[in-house]
Parts: sequence; structure tokens; C-alpha cells
Amino acid sequence: MKPTHLYINFRDYLLRLDIDHLVYFEADGNYTNIVSANKIKHTIGMTLLKMQELLIVSLGENALRFVRIGKSHIVNLNYINQIDIPKQLLVLSDGHSFIFKISVSKEALRKLKNILTKQK
Repeated sequence: MKPTHLYINFRDYLLRLDIDHLVYFEADGNYTNIVSANKIKHTIGMTLLKMQELLIVSLGENALRFVRIGKSHIVNLNYINQIDIPKQLLVLSDGHSFIFKISVSKEALRKLKNILTKQK
């Protein structure tokens, strides 16, 4: 059975996140901001690299829906709505209840576009 939740366990608390609702992860120094579809943001004391490793170890095959783009973001492929390379803009949306616009380097967006177009 594939895991459907990401568990982030610290000494004093446990965070349980439904992976279907995770939109993106954003680096903030030694911290990672986790943004969900309901617009709640969690800040975790873990680098983005450690978060990436946690996703792979915890979610197995389900981790494939998340892709690292550039130095600052991991995004859920299911929510990619628009890639605008000239404007360095990535739009993440479910099409009706939320929209997030994040700034990403042109090179990272080109790589992401290639990943998406090769999957089809």
C-alpha cells in the first residue's frame, strides 16, 4: 500500500500531512516552508535537501509526484498550471480554489518544462 501521508516527527511534536494536498516546499535558510492546498503554511526546522530526502524515504513511489526545481523549491507536479519562462513564473493551482505564483529561475523552469513534456 502506498503511503498517503507525510509524517514529520520532531522531539516535541508530530506533523501529519496528506500528500494529495501538499502544493510546494520552499527553502528558507535552514528551514523549509510547506504550503498546502488550503493555504496553510508550516515552517519546519529542516533544510530543503533534508526534506527532499524525507519525501523519498517516507513516500517511496509517491515521492515521484514531487520534483525539485532550482535551489529553493520542491513542487507537486499535479498542481502545475502554468510555466512562464520569460517572466520566471511558475503558477500552481487546482483550477478553482487556490493559486500560488512563485518566482523560479529560467533554467529551472526549462528543466521542469522538459520533465513535464517528456512524461506525456
